[in-house]
Amino acid sequence: MMPTVAFEEVHHKTPDCGKWLKDKNIKQLPINNTILQDASRIKGLLRIVDDKYHAKGVDENDILIIATARAHGGKLVSDEAKQIALPDILSKYKIPAVCNKMIKGVDCINFIEYIKHSKAVFR
Repeated sequence: MMPTVAFEEVHHKTPDCGKWLKDKNIKQLPINNTILQDASRIKGLLRIVDDKYHAKGVDENDILIIATARAHGGKLVSDEAKQIALPDILSKYKIPAVCNKMIKGVDCINFIEYIKHSKAVFR
């Protein structure tokens, strides 16, 4: 499963991957009012005002993805590396820092770690 906004982002950036996901009938999770409300709360925690997202931090889609993972109790797989030293400015937090330091109920794992833990064999 993946949030619709994440699917659209993947499909836009890497159409071949988007096609593969579509061919595999991956379930897309729509954004609903509960998710929008939680996303607004997360945005407030990060002190993001008037949609002024920091270029080095999460953007609107990232916050919607985090809120969707929280709503569905799922593990969030991200391609972003953990920030070793967290920035002083909360709006510079990336997905792993938001999940692990700011939000309860969202387990975030790096994409490479996820593949390793899956023990999948690729040929």
